[in-house]
Amino acid sequence: MKFNPFREILNQKKTTENSRHAKRNWKKKASQFSFSKFVLVLCLLFLFLPLLVIIFYSFNASKDTNFTGLSFVWYEKLIFDSAPLWNSLLNSLIVALSSGAVATVLGTLAAIGISWYRFMGKGYIQTISFLPMVLPEVIMGLSLLIFFSAIKMSLGLFTIFIAHTTFCLPFVFLMVTARVDEFDYSIIEASYDLGANEKQTLFKVIIPAIMPGIISGFMMSVTMSLEDYVITFLVSGPGSTTLPLYVYSMIRFGVSPVINSLSFVLILVICLLTFALRKGLKGFAAAR
Repeated sequence: MKFNPFREILNQKKTTENSRHAKRNWKKKASQFSFSKFVLVLCLLFLFLPLLVIIFYSFNASKDTNFTGLSFVWYEKLIFDSAPLWNSLLNSLIVALSSGAVATVLGTLAAIGISWYRFMGKGYIQTISFLPMVLPEVIMGLSLLIFFSAIKMSLGLFTIFIAHTTFCLPFVFLMVTARVDEFDYSIIEASYDLGANEKQTLFKVIIPAIMPGIISGFMMSVTMSLEDYVITFLVSGPGSTTLPLYVYSMIRFGVSPVINSLSFVLILVICLLTFALRKGLKGFAAAR
């Protein structure tokens, strides 16, 4: 069949017009009311309205819930008069970053090994690796506490680090496994054909290709470690107070607006990191 450029142009125009009509119809449907949109709005309000309330009362001049005017007094106290709070935040960051890094390394290697190698007990290992995700945190914390007591290990930041690494590991494993399953195996064969050995293929081909999943698993681990209370409470010792433990101890004697100020600061930092990582991961994926 002879190639006709005019017919090709007409086909392209028809495709463009059809996509425009489909987009216009989708916008009309999107502007209409539906029950699913109503439920979505309710869920968003349920999730974000408490955050807005915290931000609002962080600028309240009064200590109680009566709004008496805008003030930065609680941010001043947060910066200059909250040394125990900053120490607990430092402990949380140390544990979260260290346990997240170790869980990410172990989870990534486990995901690669289990996905690409065959060995005895592979299915059993895949099954039990998800137990920390489904077990209640109380059971997880008690089992770790019994284990630490049995080996005569004194409770402190190191036991919290071990506990957080244990329950963060399955989440990293799951996220990296999802990325590994989408990997193109022909790239590995091409690297072998070009003379790369197994180690070079791992560090120069496989890991860069699954890096978005690795970074996502690391961020998930850090987030879960920072907010954990139950397991941390059971395996913590003297001098190892993390931010959730310190906040709970303050709440028992009355909620201080300093907590609201710290929450707003953490929300800002997390939002900035999220947008930065989102753009960074997009650029990284486009570069690959």
